[in-house]
Amino acid sequence: MHDIQAIRDDPSAYDAAWAKRALPPQTPAILALDEALRAARTKLQGLLARRKELSRLVAERKAARDEAGARSVMAEAEALKAPIAEVASAETELDTGLRELMAALPNLPQADVPAGADDRDNVEKRRYGEPFPMEDAKDHVELGEGLGMMDFEAAARMSGARFVALKSGLARLERALGQFMIDLQTEEHGYVEISPPLLVRDQAVFGAGQLPKFAEELFQTTDGRWLIPTAEVSLANLVREQILAAEELPLRFTALTPCFRSEAGASGKDTRGMIRMHQFSKVELVSITAPEDSPAELDRTVACAEAVLKRLELPFRTILLCAGDMGFHARKTFDLEVWLPSQRTYREISSCSDCGDFQARRMEARFKAVGEKGTRFVHTLNGSGLAVGRTLVAIMENYQDERGRIAIPQALLPYLRGVSHVTAGA
Repeated sequence: MHDIQAIRDDPSAYDAAWAKRALPPQTPAILALDEALRAARTKLQGLLARRKELSRLVAERKAARDEAGARSVMAEAEALKAPIAEVASAETELDTGLRELMAALPNLPQADVPAGADDRDNVEKRRYGEPFPMEDAKDHVELGEGLGMMDFEAAARMSGARFVALKSGLARLERALGQFMIDLQTEEHGYVEISPPLLVRDQAVFGAGQLPKFAEELFQTTDGRWLIPTAEVSLANLVREQILAAEELPLRFTALTPCFRSEAGASGKDTRGMIRMHQFSKVELVSITAPEDSPAELDRTVACAEAVLKRLELPFRTILLCAGDMGFHARKTFDLEVWLPSQRTYREISSCSDCGDFQARRMEARFKAVGEKGTRFVHTLNGSGLAVGRTLVAIMENYQDERGRIAIPQALLPYLRGVSHVTAGA
């Protein structure tokens, strides 16, 4: 959500920022609605003030036993009912229209975010590790089915496409990965573990920036709740409608949860395997900070996500996204992309974003500093630390051997009680 007063003060700055996302000027429509809304409110206030004055005059006339005068004033008051209802209806319609228009507009990219339309304009910032030398690498589907531990057909019979049933060693490896990630983020990086609701109401999804724009990409229950597409929704809303003390900040939350996405816009993309699923597990990182601290917190969030890949000794690169490739609610985003030998390319495994006060305005999340009279909106940040399924895919492909076995990274050995490989029948 955006600050209407800031748009009034400098509409060209907003249009210039949205232009980096390839959007045409938006402020003319915003300001036209805003002007009409303010005019309607002024007119309504005038009518209500007149009705209040007439009520006072009726009382005066009756006190003076001027029944004729009282009836005249009452007739004028009665005549105001229709115009008051009409203007009130117009005011409500204009207010709804302005809110809907503002809610549909994405966050403003920061000044240092490169312009661009899509991932071809992203900027690589750094790399870690060298891709493992491997000829004729099998992909994770061939490996998993060869082990007898990855069953897409059984999952499809019960749930349809984009689901999988993991078995035995791969199920255990996936569980170990999630536990390793949550331990790293809580024990070494200071995040507070949360076990949050997986079903949330409209207000929570709107606050996180998923509604109304991305409704078709979510799953909704018959009672109107939504399955979370990421724990970011639940974690960010922990501070919904709260006024925090400045000394409480920063707050850092993490959660390992299932996530649910309809992938409505992904028809034909990554239909093979576990890259793009309707249900997957992810460790989410969310920070709540003071505005001046959010740039440094973004760097910290990225480092916390990178630490997972470094511990697992997986080659990856860190990418600064251009404005056109950023998510709706982000003002600056770094993606981590892990090397997949079967595809001979890097694929996204984490996205870390600074949202500024965009989500906080939608959630009414504020803080109050000592000595300050008013309150300010907090800033929110989020990142994947990491997507468990995609990390499993990366380990399977990068740690495969010629016999189809999967070696266990050193960092995971304590979670698997010394098992060194996932092998058929184990």
